[in-house]
Amino acid sequence: MSSNRAREEAQKSLRGPEEGTCECVARVEPGLRSLDREGEGSVHVEEDEKGGNLWRIAVAGVLFLTGLIWGERVSRTPFAWVEYAIFFSAYLLVGISVIHTALRNLFHGRVFDENFLLSAASMGAIAIGQLPEAAAVMLFYALGEYLQERAEGRSRRSIAALLDMRADHANLRTGETIRRVSPEEVTAGQIIVVKPGERVPLDGEVLEGSSFVDTSALTGEPAPRRVGRGEGVLAGMLNTDGVLVVKVTKPYGESSAVRILKLVEGAAARKAPIEQFFTAFSRYYTPLVVFGALALAVIPPLITGEAFSGWIYRALVLLVISCPCALVISIPLGYFGGVGKASRRGILVKGARFLDALADLHTVVFDKTGTLTKGVFRVTQLSARSGFSEEELLFFAAHAEAFSSHPIARSIREAYGKEVRLDVVGNYQEIAGYGVSALVDEKRVLVGNDRLLHKEGVPHDVCDLGGTAVYVVVNGSLAGHIVISDEVKPDAEEAVVRLRKLGVKKVVMLTGDGEPEARRVAQNLGLDAYFAGLLPEGKVAKVEELASSLGRRQKLAFVGDGINDAPVIARADVGVAMGGLGSEAAIELADVVLMEDKPSKLAAAVEIAARTGRIVRENVTFALGMKAFFLLLGVLGVATMWEAVFADVGVALITIFNAARALR
Repeated sequence: MSSNRAREEAQKSLRGPEEGTCECVARVEPGLRSLDREGEGSVHVEEDEKGGNLWRIAVAGVLFLTGLIWGERVSRTPFAWVEYAIFFSAYLLVGISVIHTALRNLFHGRVFDENFLLSAASMGAIAIGQLPEAAAVMLFYALGEYLQERAEGRSRRSIAALLDMRADHANLRTGETIRRVSPEEVTAGQIIVVKPGERVPLDGEVLEGSSFVDTSALTGEPAPRRVGRGEGVLAGMLNTDGVLVVKVTKPYGESSAVRILKLVEGAAARKAPIEQFFTAFSRYYTPLVVFGALALAVIPPLITGEAFSGWIYRALVLLVISCPCALVISIPLGYFGGVGKASRRGILVKGARFLDALADLHTVVFDKTGTLTKGVFRVTQLSARSGFSEEELLFFAAHAEAFSSHPIARSIREAYGKEVRLDVVGNYQEIAGYGVSALVDEKRVLVGNDRLLHKEGVPHDVCDLGGTAVYVVVNGSLAGHIVISDEVKPDAEEAVVRLRKLGVKKVVMLTGDGEPEARRVAQNLGLDAYFAGLLPEGKVAKVEELASSLGRRQKLAFVGDGINDAPVIARADVGVAMGGLGSEAAIELADVVLMEDKPSKLAAAVEIAARTGRIVRENVTFALGMKAFFLLLGVLGVATMWEAVFADVGVALITIFNAARALR
């Protein structure tokens, strides 16, 4: 038993403003289809079709029961043909569509599907005089198909609602008029008005107004935040209380909501190993069972001399049981439910295989700055050497860092507290992994870490300082150092504790900062190991070293900001970019994107992955176990065709309902 009808419906084109979700759901899993919010006609058509199916099932059921109750009595009268007519009418009423689909598929080269198997089994039953059995097969199959479509429909609607974060219209302001248009018609640079209660339709910058916006559709966090003039808003945010006038910065196709939908849509191509296995398995399993059924029908009676009819009946039971529908449907549905639930929590997982990898994590490697710590630096200590004052120390450091966008450079400029005079700065040069060099007031100034002093051969006697030490060298002489501290994120310790409870054996931190600062953060969080003073290439080497020590099923995740840590994220089994809200680079780069700057989101992702994996394994174990059990009963001649259909329908429904738990 499967969902051919649902699969065919999923490929119908649903256009208009709602197209993204509809196509996304259908492409992520062909058995899934979303419902257009405004396409009431399509919903009515679907409901009418379901109503028609239910009507046919009901009439066929009445005919079938009538045949069971009165058939034997009628068969002993001159009107024996009435019994045949009753059962055959019930058979055709629910079976004609199955037979038609089987013939159509046969002409297209698709032989071993459930329609062919059910048609062959039921016609075989008619051929050996088991018309009630044939009618029962089609009736219970149709009933199971109807119940399955309802179960899948519920999952489709849940997934559609989960992913549908887009606005269905935009209020375009042209001069003094406001016109309601499709978001796809709006181009970058145009002005839109977002009213209270409306979703922001496109990414943009607030020109007028102030309001609280709910970002939960993007981040998974319900706490609203205030936005005002000059601040950015993203498609998918919900405006709650004020009117916002927004200048659009990106067209609809490049908006945050559409990017996220495309990302989830792309998850279909990245199937988990178990999905890939059962996709291949189903191609061989069904033909093997069919040929096995043929062998069972022919070989035993030739050897034993028994009547063919009994063995043919057993073979027909095998044909009914052989449909692998429970696995083919429930496994992708379970994984897609996991991806959908993660999306609702502000965690974008780019495919089922990364859910599996998250569930198998052995080692988690965090970058320090901006990941475990806030990345908001402040100067906590000034230490000037003889011949320099603290004011001069800050003057040279702030001007040398005038063109740097690094958070440490910004903290030094803020501590300086005056306007930086760019006319006294020249020959600015960044020295990757070390610091910067510049001419400041016609003096050569170096500002950087301890490695810079060693590289330049500057004599110094202090290397072990708390926090991050920035050294200032003026004309080859050490002018002093500035200590800058970064605050640990509030949920960083919670993330480490939860990851350990979830089975992660090793939590490691990598940083380019000095040993004292790295040790302070690692001790505060209770990490298993830390590695300080690393250049970007050093981080890659360290991750490769850690990964090489793991077993085949043990996975390593690296968590960074998604931009500066690109090489390391690419090297890890699971690359995790934190703070993907509004960051195209982060969304494109990583395997998993945490939309908020919260380390605890990784623990939530691992929890979802572990639960999804359990649900999928439950379905596989249950479905295979029941298949094996009833195949054995069929071979032994114990199971009837009725029981075979009940088993097939029941197992598929149970696994579908169980898979839907992944969404909750």
